[in-house]
Formats: sequence, structure tokens, C-alpha cells
Amino acid sequence: MTPASGERTTARAQEPTAGPAPATEQGHPTTDAHPARPPRDRQVTPGTPPTHPGAQRHEPGAAMSTSEPAGRASAPGTSTTAEGRGGDRPGGGRVLAVIPARGGSKGVPAKNLAAVDGVPLVARAVRECRASRLVTDVVVSTDDPGIAAAARGAGADVIQRPTAIAGDTATSEAAVLHAMDAHEAGHDGPGSTQLVLLVQCTSPFITREDIDGVVGAILDGGADTALTVAPFHGFVWRDADEAGEADAGSATAAPAADGARGAVAGGASGGFGVNHDKSFRPRRQDRPQDLLETGAAYGMRADGFRVHKHRFFGHTALVLTDAARVLEIDDPHDLERARALAPLLDGPGPKARGDYLPTRDDIDAVVIDFDGTQTDDRVLIDSEGRELVAVHRGDELGIAAMRRGGIPLLILSTEQNPVVAARARKLRVPVLHGIDRKDLALKQWCEEQGIAPERVLYVGNDVNDLPCFGLVGWPVAVAGAHDIVRGAARAVTSTPGGDGAIREIASWILGKELSS
Repeated sequence: MTPASGERTTARAQEPTAGPAPATEQGHPTTDAHPARPPRDRQVTPGTPPTHPGAQRHEPGAAMSTSEPAGRASAPGTSTTAEGRGGDRPGGGRVLAVIPARGGSKGVPAKNLAAVDGVPLVARAVRECRASRLVTDVVVSTDDPGIAAAARGAGADVIQRPTAIAGDTATSEAAVLHAMDAHEAGHDGPGSTQLVLLVQCTSPFITREDIDGVVGAILDGGADTALTVAPFHGFVWRDADEAGEADAGSATAAPAADGARGAVAGGASGGFGVNHDKSFRPRRQDRPQDLLETGAAYGMRADGFRVHKHRFFGHTALVLTDAARVLEIDDPHDLERARALAPLLDGPGPKARGDYLPTRDDIDAVVIDFDGTQTDDRVLIDSEGRELVAVHRGDELGIAAMRRGGIPLLILSTEQNPVVAARARKLRVPVLHGIDRKDLALKQWCEEQGIAPERVLYVGNDVNDLPCFGLVGWPVAVAGAHDIVRGAARAVTSTPGGDGAIREIASWILGKELSS
């Protein structure tokens, strides 16, 4: 298990005189020239274990204080329910979850859109935040249109991140502050956020219980800040030569164990123990409990966060989570591990879309892509270079039923092949094809028809459909669609494109009307 990286910093259990350097989105801290104050009552960081001989056990979800004795734990979520969100809080402020998701990942290209168990990472994070009992608002801060479409499809609001805070050296704190200000400007005004969360979509197995635990540790437990941690039983080592160079002159280096300090001070070379004395190997049950920052979720009182501009000010609570679910995706190997673990950790049940399927009451129009949606996305070419595609008779029946039911229909495609127009004529459905910007064409069509986009069901299968997904209220993907598209959809057919997927959608909308 490796320490969390990405949009994160290392937990500090003391209150500094000035804020520690915020982490960049690659996890590298900026320069911090301010010395830290001495630790408060108790410090829970690797290298400074408590003095009591045995490790104290805590259940996942319980919050431990970093400035109170370890026995003090809060039971998150005991006073605020989904039915009364904000009603019994002082001031009734919002609990805003911010998910930073840049488009410029280097280690894993398009990382935040990478699918785990068929759902993009950003959509997984949105799903758990929206399922939280205590979170009132969920936003994704991004500079990438594909991420924005996937986030909207999963049910989040999107804040367009300015270029100035979207580069490789951008900090998560800057993104959260900007998103909080932008969200408040569009809702209840400045100061309406009581608590802000930083939730990282590169932690694919974060749960709604983790998020509620962080919120509860602050709202109910009285902490100023909180983060998710997991029990850690490993022996941490460091090379004396490298440690001496890195720590020389550093006022903010974490305290080391006695053996570690002696190794560096005495000029010893080779490896030394960071959270243990290498000359003594105690039994696991006799060792104090070290805790690993998971990098998944952080909570801050909004007013304090605006003042300190970092995530570990004041009284910090540690919210224990399941160590088996701790995984940070920083490279392709991490992504493959996540995909292998997902069937075990996710279990059965709905993904990003839930169980609800649209009916006639939910939609006023249906817009359908062509290739890969009404076809199987294959093209046959004859000896003269003419292209041929195959369509499904069942789709024809479903489209005819929706047309008879008075549902406005449109075929919208980037394909210029005359076969698209020929098929539209056969179906007696209006068509726009050879369109480069389908989202602009869709928006104009909605205006001309007097139809609100949020009342439109759009059917697609590939990434060029994502901008349209971001416009409509019911983005639908066909089975076999690109992973990113399925993750951004509110519903996914069980039938592939070209094999009756449109008829299946017609059965959702028309129900018994179709069979009669």
C-alpha cells in the first residue's frame, strides 16, 4: 500500500503558524518556508506513535481527534438526516462536495474518464457523493468537456475551471476555493457554504459512508477539518543518505523515531526505521496503531478554509475507513488493479444510473444517433467502394410506435453517407446528418421545436455524443457503447446498437402501448 498521491497533501496533526504548502494535482508540495508550531496534545502521524504500549482499535467510519485523546470518537451522521439537510445545523449552511478533475493527466491519459466496472472514475465519485445522507450539493471542477459531460450525466453540477488553475502545478485547494465561490454565486450567495469537501475521483472505492463520516466528524464531532485514514501496520524505512539530504535545513520535516534521528545525526548510512526502531521488532499487537492518509476525502469548515487556504487547519479528525478499499490510481498498474478488484468491492447492484428508466411522463422528444446506435457500427464495402450497413427491424417498429404516439423524433449524425438520409426517409423521421457539432445542432433544433433540452432523451454510443449528453435530461447509451459514454448515461440499454436497442427504449417510454 502506497501513500496517497494526486490531489493531496500529507496529514499534519498540529496547527501551523501559517498554512502548509498546498499539494499540486500531482501531489508535489510547493515551497513552505513557515516553521510548524509544536504538536498539540496528541499527534497521529507515522514516526510519532502514542506512548501507550498497545494499539487502540477503532471501527471504520469513527472519527479520531488529532488534538484529543484517542478514545474520543464521534459517531458521524447522528444529528443530520437527508430529510432535514441543513435544517438542524447552525446557520443551515450547505455541505458542498467538490471533485477536482483536470483533463491533463500525464501518468494515465484521460485518467478521470477511465472506467472501473464500466463507470468513469469521475462518475463513480459523483455517485457516492450524491448518495451521501449529509452532502447537499455536488460539483465537479474541470477544464475538460468530456469530463464535464460525464459529470453532468452522473448528476453533478459542473464548474468550468480557469486555465490559470488547471495546469500541472495547480493546487487542489485553489480548485476547491474557486468552485466554492462559483457555486455560491449561482445559489445562495457568498458564505452560504458551511462545510466543503474535497473528494478525489482517483480513489475508485470511496463510499458514501466514508463521506458521511468526514462530514459528521465536523458537524457533529466539533472538528475543524477531517480526512479519511486507514489502519497501517507496515514498517516504514528510509535511506539515511537520502534522508539527510532531503531533511537538511527543513523546518517542516516529520519527526522520526529515535532510531531514525540517531541514524541521521550520527552519520550512519543505509536504511533506518521511520516508524520503528530497527533494533527492536515488537509483535504486531504490541505496536501502536499507525494510520495512513487514504487521499480519498477531506472536509473543512468553509469559513476556516477561506482564511487558511489549506485543508488541515485547527482541530483535525481522522475518519477510519476499510483498508481493503484503499487504492489511489496514479499509473496504469493502479488502474488495472482497480478493474480487477471492482467485482469484489463493488458487488451487485446499480452503477451510475440507478434503477429508474424513463417513461412518457419524463420526456418530450427522442433524438437518435445513427452509426453504432441504429447499426452495429460496422460498415460493409462492395467492390465499387459503396458502403453498406445493417439495421434492425425491431427498431423500425419502435420508432413507428413512438411516432404514432406523438413523440417528436430526430436522427442526428456526423455521418455524411446518403444511407443515413435514406434510412430516415424510410422511417419518416427528420434527419440532420453530416453535422460536425451535434450539440449546437441539437440545441438549435430544440429551440425551433419549442422543446426544453432537459425533456429530451438522446441515444448515443461514442465520445462524440458526450456534448449532447451534457445538454439533455435523459442521456441514454446502448449496450456496447464506449465505457465513458456508458458512465455518462442515465440509462443503458441491455441490447446493443443495431440489435434492437431503439425498440427497447421505445418499450421504456410507451410500455403497454407498444405491445398493443
